Amino acid sequence: MANFSKSNVPQFSVEVYQNEFLPEGGREVNAIVTVTSTGGGTTGGIPLAGSTPSPTYGPGQGPDAAVVLMVDCSGSMDYPPTKMRNARDATAAAIDALREGTRFAVVAGTHVAKDVYPGNGRLAVADQQTKAQAKDALRKLSAGGGTAIGTWLRLADRLLGAAEVDIRHGILLTDGRNEHEAPEDLRAALDSCAGRFTCDARGVGTDWEVKEVTGIAAALLGTADIVADPAGLAADFTRMMENAMGKEVADVALRLWTPVGVEIRFVKQVAPTVADLTGRRTEAGPRAGDYPTGSWGDESRDYHVCVLVPEAGIGQEMLAARVSLILPAPSGAGAPQTLSQGLVRAVWTDDMVASTSINPQVAHYTGQAELAQVIQQGLDARKSGDFDGATAKLGRAVQLASASGNQDTAKLLSKVVDVVDAATGTVRLKAKVAEADEMTLETRSTKTVRVKK
Repeated sequence: MANFSKSNVPQFSVEVYQNEFLPEGGREVNAIVTVTSTGGGTTGGIPLAGSTPSPTYGPGQGPDAAVVLMVDCSGSMDYPPTKMRNARDATAAAIDALREGTRFAVVAGTHVAKDVYPGNGRLAVADQQTKAQAKDALRKLSAGGGTAIGTWLRLADRLLGAAEVDIRHGILLTDGRNEHEAPEDLRAALDSCAGRFTCDARGVGTDWEVKEVTGIAAALLGTADIVADPAGLAADFTRMMENAMGKEVADVALRLWTPVGVEIRFVKQVAPTVADLTGRRTEAGPRAGDYPTGSWGDESRDYHVCVLVPEAGIGQEMLAARVSLILPAPSGAGAPQTLSQGLVRAVWTDDMVASTSINPQVAHYTGQAELAQVIQQGLDARKSGDFDGATAKLGRAVQLASASGNQDTAKLLSKVVDVVDAATGTVRLKAKVAEADEMTLETRSTKTVRVKK
């Protein structure tokens, strides 16, 4: 395990968990790579999974950051009228949580995007006066018009792109479906924004499309969630902004180098959420590729790396992959920095016990990835009227959640199915399910728990 640290940058460490032993003819090598960043001026320690780091900077301290808040102001935000009021209050709460010196802007999103504060394509610098001005501008927001989220994201990208800062982040709130632009327009906007800023996305109420909101967050390496009751927006926005303010370093890449003859099957983030990074590889020299991980504060994440190695004889061993954390040089000038490194090995043995045992971390996260998948499949089957298929998939989800100790997901599942026997996955679909409960399960289906110690 290697470490890297310098002033104002968290210290990164990489730990590899695997069973490196393969039987004769064995080719598949699985490893869980735990990446931890700590120090860097936030809490100085590793938070528990799911907790939010609290920055401890004084005014003007910390990494340069810029944040754009995108607020849905479409006509549906007036139904009920409390929704728009709660959105204004939540955005004001997020502005209060801005660290002094952070650049920021507020965008009102309808079928067009308008930067309502500070305006004219600029960013404000957070201090007591600009925060008060921004909150004044929020009070003037009213609902009316359609929804074209791609235009919001493109404006946020222009605003953030003009800032000479380390961290660029967006927070997006919507209450409806993206009905006033084609799906390919939103996809094109996400493709153009990917790698330029991170973005957290929230759906308020129950009239929005889960796959749209989670797709935005996945493409821009942020979080997605539902706020079914608009009254909960202010607390959620405050947590999101505090988390954004805790980020220390952006654009960290997981670099995978493999020897000749080794094939990469997949690279996935598996904690705190499941996210498949396989298709997001960019080449980084001979037999090396980079997978984006976004911005980091004091936190720890797990990744599942699966490769196929060439066959070898008993007693032979090889380096199956080298995993590195890479920080690009500022402005692309000079060589990137290696923050930490870990090795994935393959050893061929005729010891059946050694070669057939599954590493606990690998087994756990294989189950968590399956859990996310079967929830999605079960809910899709339920919506299409395939109730037998839905019962089978959601029953398997209950079984996996129970076995892995994922209590949060188990609770969400219990609002969609009646659990007869969790251990065997025996369930009955509920006759009536609240829309908010079904959407919450779908939105949070990728959230995982770490291995029980």
